[in-house]
Amino acid sequence: RTGPSVTLAVSLLPPSSEQLSGGSTTMACLLSGYTPLGAMVSWEVDRTEVKEGFLTTTEEEKGGHYSCSSTLTLSKGRWDEGEVYTCRVAHNNINDLAAFWRSHCSV
Repeated sequence: RTGPSVTLAVSLLPPSSEQLSGGSTTMACLLSGYTPLGAMVSWEVDRTEVKEGFLTTTEEEKGGHYSCSSTLTLSKGRWDEGEVYTCRVAHNNINDLAAFWRSHCSV
């Protein structure tokens, strides 16, 4: 199906305070309301691409739009080593990102 493309909205959810006091952390990058299919998600820690430890799933919404979630799980040690966590999104020749700083998260 062809039609006008719709830019996606990107939001990033940092780990919960319960996770920060545990053995591992999970953060989520959420994309919603975009078309056509084909958004690519990648993760970075301190500007270095993460090659493993994340899972990305895509679902079709009503009206032919799509949503996507990508979760990144890191050990507590790896979390403590990093400062800037970034979710990068490429879709339809548009690049977007969402980031947060570990020092802004509280236990």
